[in-house]
Amino acid sequence: AKMQESQAKLAEVTVEAEAGGGMVKVKANGLRQILSIKFDEDVIDPNDKEMLEDLVVAGVNKALEQADEAAKSQMQEAYKGMIPGGGIPGMDLSKFGL
Repeated sequence: AKMQESQAKLAEVTVEAEAGGGMVKVKANGLRQILSIKFDEDVIDPNDKEMLEDLVVAGVNKALEQADEAAKSQMQEAYKGMIPGGGIPGMDLSKFGL
């Protein structure tokens, strides 16, 4: 039940990343789902499709990194609530991706 609750919370977490100084903006949620990609009109150049592709990749990667950080933080909070005292002394949760 706690894990389902955590998954629901992750779906509500939204992060936004930019690439190219804000020319491309990508929104994602804590479940690593891309919610939207927005382009500044100046970046849409039919003669330079490659730059747009690169900016989209960079923006998506940044958004996914931020989503991972948000998910990690959310999961740490969930596990603190599950383990009395906020954790097991000396246990390194980073081995579990937390």
